Amino acid sequence: MSIDRLVMAFAGIVILASVALSHFHHPDWMWLTVFVGANLLQAAFTKFCPLAMILKKFGATPGTAFS
Repeated sequence: MSIDRLVMAFAGIVILASVALSHFHHPDWMWLTVFVGANLLQAAFTKFCPLAMILKKFGATPGTAFS
């Protein structure tokens, strides 16, 4: 699986977990969703993604978005 797909999968998991936590635990967990969304938006324009850099160091296959 490429870095691009891993980043999108991780973001999706964190967003779903954040929504579930905000529903069942406390509404402030929604801020985690805001953070992930903002990070995805800035990564789309700057091509800077900390998770992509970490995955690259672990040897994940590079994709086209964060190369």
